[in-house]
Amino acid sequence: MEISSLNVSLSMKMAKFQSYQKQAQESEQSEKVQEESNKNKNTAFDANKAANEIMEGYYKEYSLEISIQTKDNVNEQAETFNLADIGYNGKPIADLTQDEAKELVSEDGFFGIKKTSQRIADFVLNGAGDDVDKLKAGREGILRGFKEAEKLWGGKLPDISYDTIDKAVEMIDKKLAELGESVIDTSA
Repeated sequence: MEISSLNVSLSMKMAKFQSYQKQAQESEQSEKVQEESNKNKNTAFDANKAANEIMEGYYKEYSLEISIQTKDNVNEQAETFNLADIGYNGKPIADLTQDEAKELVSEDGFFGIKKTSQRIADFVLNGAGDDVDKLKAGREGILRGFKEAEKLWGGKLPDISYDTIDKAVEMIDKKLAELGESVIDTSA
């Protein structure tokens, strides 16, 4: 009987050992699965991180390209428009002191209401001569351009702008009246 109980005891210990061994294998397998899952998560995280870095790089490159193109466009436009083209031969605008800038937009200043409105009106008056249709088209063009300037500005322009455009249109209206034309729109 001793051998039999020894066999039973040995069998039980062997079963326990196999149970522990199975648990260890399952635990090891579970750890491998967990490690693999973590690797996949890390790989997915790394892939997302890489994609974000690539997108950020594209964005920076795009922003730089837009900045360069904008600067080139502004420089190109600046080369085609020169304040000397409209008769201004003074100090560069960016170099003016506050007092010098105020003088330029004063009543008798180069960019004041009187002289600026005269330049605008002269453009239309000299181009149209006594042609009523051209005078009316020039007048309409000035007003349409002014409305576009308001949109670009984002709303109401500085008061000096309204005073200037009113005075320029008034000069064109005066010429139309001299030619016997009315500027009042009666078609409405």
